[in-house]
Amino acid sequence: MSRRTVDKYDRLLRLHLKPELGSVDLVDITPARVRAWRAGLLANEVGQSTVAQAYRLLRAVLNTALDDDLIRGRNPCRIKGADKEHAAERPTASVEQVYAIAESVKGWHRALVLTAALTGLRWGELMGLRRRHVDLDGGFLEVRGSLVEDGRDLTLDRTKSEAGVRVVGVPAVLVPELRRHLDEYAEAGPNGRVFVGPKGATPRRSNFNRAWSAALARAEAKGTAMPQGLHFHDLRHTASGFAADAASLKELMTRMGHSTARAALIYQHARRDRETEIAAAVSARVEDALRKRSK
Repeated sequence: MSRRTVDKYDRLLRLHLKPELGSVDLVDITPARVRAWRAGLLANEVGQSTVAQAYRLLRAVLNTALDDDLIRGRNPCRIKGADKEHAAERPTASVEQVYAIAESVKGWHRALVLTAALTGLRWGELMGLRRRHVDLDGGFLEVRGSLVEDGRDLTLDRTKSEAGVRVVGVPAVLVPELRRHLDEYAEAGPNGRVFVGPKGATPRRSNFNRAWSAALARAEAKGTAMPQGLHFHDLRHTASGFAADAASLKELMTRMGHSTARAALIYQHARRDRETEIAAAVSARVEDALRKRSK
């Protein structure tokens, strides 16, 4: 379990389970009490996604209590659909919009934006990249860890799931951008960080979010309309869309690091040929859009 997951569970327990249920005996946690607890969270305008996460955590705790014979019968968490998250559909960017943003950020952030949009790596995975993970001759990025922010501390942790450890094909159109970035901005040495700021510090989400908002405003001022509420993380959804036409569902899940199946890691090396083909298809799509843009 990653540190980020542990922190999430601790936050859910502290904010949403303990205040109402922390002092209640296990045998007194009935289906009716669970329904009242959940209704109270929703009434207090706790987000639906957060309520679903808290409900899943409570159910897991009570499942453990059942296994340990601390309660008898059935798990009192029996609300149909309460564990489902119905997050609003996130916006995505077109090739034109991605490159307009890349042209509107500072030089050291250009490759960061393009890499996120064309490979689908998460923020923490991008910040965790080292030079030894980048094979531009072979056309691959290796994702081996994720940088976690905890206050002022930055820790290189495991990826979000086992499937997060993966090899991702680099579209040919991105190779010269990354090569230029490595020459001009990245740290030296095989363990050098790929993405750093102008003074050599690791970019933090809060600081970059300000730069991101400013870049969106500049891009719009230059005539490229932007999707409303577009966040940096939405570039991950954008990347998924770019690759969707070339990849099967299983291949797409593996490329994006969504699959939790251990088999995806076992057969990772055998999939390099398909990763190359998917990256080539993404590159062709981007290059075609850029040609139309230049006209």
